[in-house]
Amino acid sequence: VQLQASGGGLVQAGDSLRLSCAASGRTFSGYAMAWFRQAPGKEREFVAGFSRTGGYTYYADSVKNRFTISRDNAKNTVYLQMNSLKPEDTATYYCAADNTVILSQYRNYQQYDYWGQGTLVTVSS
Repeated sequence: VQLQASGGGLVQAGDSLRLSCAASGRTFSGYAMAWFRQAPGKEREFVAGFSRTGGYTYYADSVKNRFTISRDNAKNTVYLQMNSLKPEDTATYYCAADNTVILSQYRNYQQYDYWGQGTLVTVSS
């Protein structure tokens, strides 16, 4: 599966952005889908994700109640709606997919085999 992330940009604190991750090559049915982010000099961290069944969503504590992950199966696209953005949300955001990751490892970026190219989000104060 190929992933194409888009939607990043430069915004001010408090603004909103919506990231998109379009999957091609095959449907993402049966794949855990997730967003990770990586700030300069920091390790890649989990942001939000769907379980392999698509029935459950997971969020990092730092983005809970501000970010929402959603999916459009007809378009084979996963979205990340980001509201009330903060300067500490500044990072390159990556979408990822994997069809073998187990529940206890959903937040572990090393468990994902397929990655988009990343889209930069910069939040100014």
